[in-house]
Parts: sequence; C-alpha cells; structure tokens
Amino acid sequence: MSNLKMKEAALIYLDRSGGLQKFIDNCKSYSDSKQSYAVYRFSILVNPSDIIELDAELGNHILHQPLKAAQVFQSVCFIAVKTLSLIEQLQTEAQINILLKLTHLPPLPSYSLDLCEFPLDYTSQRFYMMQGIVIAMTTVTKYTQGARFLCSDEACPLSKGFQYIRVHVPGATESATIRNDFLCNLCSSSLQEDRKFRVLGDKQIVEIITTKALRAFQGYSNNQPFRFQSLTVFLRDELVNEMNIGNEYKIIGIPTCVKTSQTALCIEANSITFFNPKVPSGISDNFRCLLSLTSSSYWKFTAILANIFASQIVPPGTYNLLKLCLLMSLVQTSDRNKELEDCLDLLIITSDILLVDRLLNFSINLVPRGIRHPVSTEIFPTLSRNKYGTGAVSIQGGSALLAKGGICFIGDLASHKKDKLEQLQSAVESRSITVYISGKKFGDDMDQQMTFPVQCSFWSFVDMDSSSRRNVQKTNTLIGQMDCSLIPANLIEAFGLLINCNESSPCHPLLPTVQHTLKKAIDPEGLLYVASKQFTTEDFEKSFPI
Repeated sequence: MSNLKMKEAALIYLDRSGGLQKFIDNCKSYSDSKQSYAVYRFSILVNPSDIIELDAELGNHILHQPLKAAQVFQSVCFIAVKTLSLIEQLQTEAQINILLKLTHLPPLPSYSLDLCEFPLDYTSQRFYMMQGIVIAMTTVTKYTQGARFLCSDEACPLSKGFQYIRVHVPGATESATIRNDFLCNLCSSSLQEDRKFRVLGDKQIVEIITTKALRAFQGYSNNQPFRFQSLTVFLRDELVNEMNIGNEYKIIGIPTCVKTSQTALCIEANSITFFNPKVPSGISDNFRCLLSLTSSSYWKFTAILANIFASQIVPPGTYNLLKLCLLMSLVQTSDRNKELEDCLDLLIITSDILLVDRLLNFSINLVPRGIRHPVSTEIFPTLSRNKYGTGAVSIQGGSALLAKGGICFIGDLASHKKDKLEQLQSAVESRSITVYISGKKFGDDMDQQMTFPVQCSFWSFVDMDSSSRRNVQKTNTLIGQMDCSLIPANLIEAFGLLINCNESSPCHPLLPTVQHTLKKAIDPEGLLYVASKQFTTEDFEKSFPI
C-alpha cells in the first residue's frame, strides 16, 4: 500500500508540474522514430519541496534513496506508456530509464559536502550539494547508457525479448553495465549482449577544488595547516561541456568511490549551477569619509590611497608609483562583466626583488582569485592521460585559468624558459590560449584543439641585479635607465604597464624602509603607522570584490 501511495503521489506531481506533458512529448519523439531501443531514457525535473508537501515518504525517498525513488517514477511512466499507447515498441518496464533531476536540496548542513572535512561520506548513495572551482577537465568520451542481453541457450524463453536490460546507475563503472559473466536466472546459461541495441551517451570528467583551497595558491600562511583534496565529478549526457575551467559551480550529485591505481572519491553529477558571488556594493565607511574630504581634487583621494597602501609591507610614502599601479590593476578585478581587454598586466623592473615580491604577494591576497604561481606547476593548460582509463585526455588548467577574474602573479620573468615566455606573450596579446591534442599521441582518430579565454591580469618582475645580468654585456636596448636586454622586446610591449622601481631614486628612500624592516622584525603583528589603524586591510579588500 505504501508503494502504491507513492506511485499515486508521483503521478499527481507529474501532472501538476507539467512533467507528464513533457514525458508524453518525449514519448512521441521515440514513437515517431519507428526504431526499437533497448532503453528509453527520460529526464524528470523534481522539486523536493513540492514533493515533500505532496507526500513526505516519496520526498524522503528522493532525498535519501534516489534509486528507489527512480523505480517509483519508472513504474508510473511505464503504466502511462501502456495505458496511453505512447510507444508501441516498448515491451518491458526495465526498458524505461528514469533520471530524476533535482532543482535544489534543503539548505541544511547534512546535505552539504565540505571538501575540507574528513571523513567524506560516499557510502549512503544519496544526494549532496557541494561547491567548487574547476581545475581540470577531460575531452568528451562515450559510455554505455543501457544494453540488451539475451540468454545464450536458444531453447530458453529468455533468449528473446527485452527481459534482460542493464542501465547505468550513478556511481557504477562501465563493467557494471557491460560484462560477459552475467547468467540467466531461468537456466543459468551465460548471457550475451545484443550489440545492435547498445545505447551510448556522452561522458566527461572534471576535477574541482573547494574555494578555501585557493589559500594554498596565494602564498599566504598563518601557520595553521589545513587539508584539501580535489574531487572528481562525472558529467553525463546533457551536463557535458556545461562546466569551464576556472569557473565556480554548485553541484548536486551522489558521492561514490572509484578504484583506479588508488581509491578516489568521485561524485556523479545530477545538476550543476554556475555560482556567481554577490558583489558588495559601495566602499568602506573609512574610504567614503576620505572621499568626501578630498572631493575638491581629482587626485587627492587616489594619491592618499597609494601613499598609505600596504603600510604593513613598506612605510607610507615609499614605492608610491608601484602601489598606484597595483591599485589600478586590482580595481580591474572588481568588474565581473569586464571585457578581456580590460585586464591590466604589470611588469616591474627592480633591484630589490625581496621587497617587491612581498608587496605583490600582499596585494594578491586582497582579491579572492589572487594566485601566486607555484614554480613546480604550469602557468597554462597541460595535457595528460586520464587516470580513470576512459581513453580521454585530461586538461589541467594551470595558474592562469585558475586566476579567472583576478590576478596571476608569476614571479621573476627571467626564471621562465623561452617557450613559456612565448606562450605568455601569445596569451597576453590574444587573451586566449589554445591547446593542441594529438590524436596519434593520445590514441584518437583525429587531432583536436581547444581554446580557453585568459581572463586574469598577469603580474611579474625582472631582477636587474641577478648574477646572469651582471655577467652579460649590456646592449643598447634601453628604456630610460632600465636594461631590458634579456627579456624579448615583444613580450615587454605586451604588458600594459612597465614600472621602474629603482631604490636609489628619491621616491624610494632607504632609511624609512630599513627602519620599517627592523620594527617589523621585532613586532611582526604591530601597526607601525597611524594610517594602518585608520585604513585597514579589510577596507582595501572591500574595494576589490570579484
């Protein structure tokens, strides 16, 4: 009686939500094709809140036992097909494959999966919601949606018809659907697949990390260790190509455990939603007050900000030109709808790389997508073989795509090899990067290429006092007093701003900097200047939301 009541509730919900009419239209498409399928796949949009109000037991099944809930809808849909004569070719209920697409999950902690917490639940086979940034993705491959098997004994009644139908379920591998060791329930003979009825679908694998993990890429440490891991997400059919590297998404899916060379936590995605953080409007009260006091001049407000900016790193009044340029570049990150050409790339020529490095590292921590490029990784996308053995090519995003909408700080420009500098020049000029996938190398029939937009500003510096420069005879390639002979001229021109930070100039007096460094060594957390107390780091962070 309980099962019958849930079927009745499912039918009422389909009728009220418009799902029944959509189901009938999909059936008509199958019927018009006049082709017999092993599996007829239907996607049904489900609002858990509406279902729970209609029937609590069915709603509980959808949230906590989705496979059983799908069987309830499968039975209802089969009865509808037969009662209304929607698909003449359909013979058995097993041929109907129902995919319940959830609109949302209850906003409760038990339905949220935090990738920083341990242990993670991958045994309950129920829906969770998680949020993360895409760091890698594969090319699209095929998987088996469903297949028809027949008894190998021709005398067995089950050697014909559609009694043995296997369909993919969330978390299952390809071998769970297609294998050669299935046996007939009636005569125990081996089952053989009828290959002409195999139904294929599209599959893509992406890797995501939690937003909290970006701290590991910002060069910032508060001496508190934290743990994070990437999560593998399987996208199938209509979800394929719906995610892009560098974007952040909310994902509803069922966690599972896949064994490759090592056990890996995965999730079978049910629905995905692009996550666009709410951008706070306006500026801090402190800045608002300063703006009103300096409204008589076009330059006072900007000059004061540049003067007091990063007073934790350098004393006020020093490196003002560099700090002004950093603020200009940071402001560009605040517009999520900006054009690609609006990015402001900075190249700094300096002989004091330690101080400049600290200043840039401090600045990238003011924006959510400020990425300090690790030397051991790649700036731009790279290719590798997929570890799950699907035959797909895995594309690792790299620091530039991870810094989407923010800043990618790549360190000393001279530390990168020639081919990487050429790649950087191309990306800065075209605001895109193209990856070529060799079919011969990765076992595909043809070559492919994929182009990714580069939506971040690049920051870099050149050390004028490096040993390689001191031993090189200077050429006539000079810009002002800056020797840029070891950096390709075309690459230098590609940057939006070229900044000379010569510490011997009047703009960079040595004594205040030395005093600042000594005081900071004695009291690292202390606020040395009145400006640091009046205008805090939080004030600047509010000015650069992404």
